[in-house]
Amino acid sequence: MQKRKLGTAALEVSAIGLGCMTMTGGYGVKPERDEMIRLIRTAIERGVTFFDTAETYGGPFTNEELVGEALEPFRNEVVIASKFGNNIDPVTGERGPGHNSKPEHIKVAVEGMLRRLRVDCIDLLYQHRVDPSVPMEDVAGTVRDLIQQGKAKHFGLSEAGAQSIRRAHAVQRVTALQSEYSLWTREPEAEIIPTLEELGIGLVPFSPLGKGFLTGRIDATATFSKSDLRARIPRFEPDALKHNVALVAVLRRVADRKGATPAQIALAWLLAQKPWIAPIPGTTKFARLDENIGAASVELDPEDLSEIEAAKFTVQGARYPDELLRATGR
Repeated sequence: MQKRKLGTAALEVSAIGLGCMTMTGGYGVKPERDEMIRLIRTAIERGVTFFDTAETYGGPFTNEELVGEALEPFRNEVVIASKFGNNIDPVTGERGPGHNSKPEHIKVAVEGMLRRLRVDCIDLLYQHRVDPSVPMEDVAGTVRDLIQQGKAKHFGLSEAGAQSIRRAHAVQRVTALQSEYSLWTREPEAEIIPTLEELGIGLVPFSPLGKGFLTGRIDATATFSKSDLRARIPRFEPDALKHNVALVAVLRRVADRKGATPAQIALAWLLAQKPWIAPIPGTTKFARLDENIGAASVELDPEDLSEIEAAKFTVQGARYPDELLRATGR
């Protein structure tokens, strides 16, 4: 597996990471725990070194516990990223409304993360979403203190806007931004990616396969259970799907020519954008894990990239329902 450095920081990760969120539910199915531990360890065997979780995943805390158990024997071989900033009771795990990035809450939250992840130090500590009630300087200052105390190595932000990134970076160097970025979510190209390039910050795209859409396995007739997040997302509504499948047709043409799959082309496209981009596709299936990892070996030449750009595809439907978009924070 190729390695990449996130921006100008010294944090080196595998070119393809592994997003672990769905291993404790999210798309209508809750996988078997032991199987997911085996999947994570198989990813290590395949060369993956970058694993992503958060305190809120899995109905809080359970995803971090899973990742912690799976990675404990390989601690010195991997980079573990997790996220604070959710309004979660640190004892009961009860989720409250909104965000909570108050300094004291961050400190308590990180102690719980360390325990669940079975580590002394978190490699990459993200603020999960910008908290409008807490100045970014206070958040960054708290993380700076945690880094000085040896409880974290690198500071990250998730879904933050350019102004928030700059404010945080002025207090404590930001190593990485995690945001949704893919061939059907290209908003970061306007302002975020230029800001990251200027400041030397890496980009970690989540949902790089469009929550499964860019794999080509979701067609215009797809339906989703009520427990599946995609049932609430406008892009997956029937009329939107009928329009959006044309994007997959473009990927499939390039894939057929390269001897690859649409998913591999979508990931290879991300890798071709900047050398400091490291996507974290999630999966609960061993075959999909191998497919995603294989994308690191797919090289898109200028003609391939031009064909994709020439499609000038406009996606129909928002990437989240209104209530989740409002909670994103910038």
